[in-house]
Amino acid sequence: MTEHVILLHGLWMRAFTLAALRHRLERAGYSVDVFDYASVFHGADVSVEHLLERVRAVKGRKVHFVGHSLGGLIALQAAQRGGQGGDGRIVCIGSPLRGSAVARGVARLPGGTYVIGKNLDVLRNGIERWHGEQAVGAIAGRLPIGFGFAIGGLESPHDGTVSVTETQVPGLADHCVVPATHTGLLFSAEAADQTIAFLRGARFAPAR
Repeated sequence: MTEHVILLHGLWMRAFTLAALRHRLERAGYSVDVFDYASVFHGADVSVEHLLERVRAVKGRKVHFVGHSLGGLIALQAAQRGGQGGDGRIVCIGSPLRGSAVARGVARLPGGTYVIGKNLDVLRNGIERWHGEQAVGAIAGRLPIGFGFAIGGLESPHDGTVSVTETQVPGLADHCVVPATHTGLLFSAEAADQTIAFLRGARFAPAR
């Protein structure tokens, strides 16, 4: 039976930004659903509850989460609340799992907390480690082009918004780095191929 993937976008983005990744996952044989949520105006608790409702609507299929940036952190919170079976896998693409230096920098600017919105604490703090039973893989980008570079505080290498070290926490099943910017990760064929590899085997493919 076809396995199901729920895609989650990042901050300030909407579902259409995931079209290329969705197409590649569908070509690999997965049924795919895009979870569109209010990343600025709704906090994580609201988004997680709506995501759990989406998961409950999937009948008889293994459910995986694939989240870009903030979407990866939302996916992890949903999994921790028991909204996904332990055999489902999670891929976090460009997610600041350890917390985002850029989010902290923006929050210090006049009006910055309003720009980031109700997920500021999630982005600022991240998680200490992954304790869940689901296998989690993280993909980082290393092309340093993006507005985050102007904010400062990014450790190299980074994708212009999130540093590679920010995507690494204890408890991950695997981690890999691809040549892409933060937004470019959504369109990267290599990132999509690595996502598919992890969903299939809980490991990324060897570096090319």
